[in-house]
Amino acid sequence: MEYNEDEHYLLLSGIQHFQFCKRQWAFIHIEQQWEENVRTVEGEHLHRNVDQPFTKEKRGDKVIVRAMPVKSENLKITGVCDVVEFIRNDNGVEISGVEGRYLAYPVEYKRGKPKTGDEDVLQLAAQAICLEEMLLCDIDKGYLFYNEIKHRVEVPLTETIKQKVSLVVAEMQEFYSGRHTPKVKTGAFCRSCSLQNICLPELMNKRTVKSYVEGKIKE
Repeated sequence: MEYNEDEHYLLLSGIQHFQFCKRQWAFIHIEQQWEENVRTVEGEHLHRNVDQPFTKEKRGDKVIVRAMPVKSENLKITGVCDVVEFIRNDNGVEISGVEGRYLAYPVEYKRGKPKTGDEDVLQLAAQAICLEEMLLCDIDKGYLFYNEIKHRVEVPLTETIKQKVSLVVAEMQEFYSGRHTPKVKTGAFCRSCSLQNICLPELMNKRTVKSYVEGKIKE
């Protein structure tokens, strides 16, 4: 597949935003709007402790790479893996500067605890897809480390999950190419969103933007 440098790559971290709320994703990734709250600050602090720019260390039969840049030319997504663990295995791939062959497993760090939705799993699967494409390998699992419970969860990365990633990213690309910000769909999750003051979900649910503007003009 030919690679065109002019083609826009979406951030794979946006998959989590998109699954949480498509409108939130559009505000951040299309309109370039962002506000901090306690959750985002805590999340950034956690990742600063993990993301030591592209460092590599060897522990016995394991090689740990932190803040590894990845991309998929097929899906047109790019990002950074918090950690990629390479476990020595004769069926694995070669790593530059390290003897032997290794299997690759992405590890993503999260601020909170396991969620009921699949946004964390899809983000992890997107990282695996990028690694598979870059390393010419197959990745059947990864790990999510949740800081609130100080525990990491092994996640099977099936073809079904990877196919869902492809469908979600295709929808993201469609919104982005059309520069379209979806209408709000309110819920309990709105209370934890850092963009409440920009989105104004209660106002948007009660009145259309047109009627709101017209009302302000008449005042």
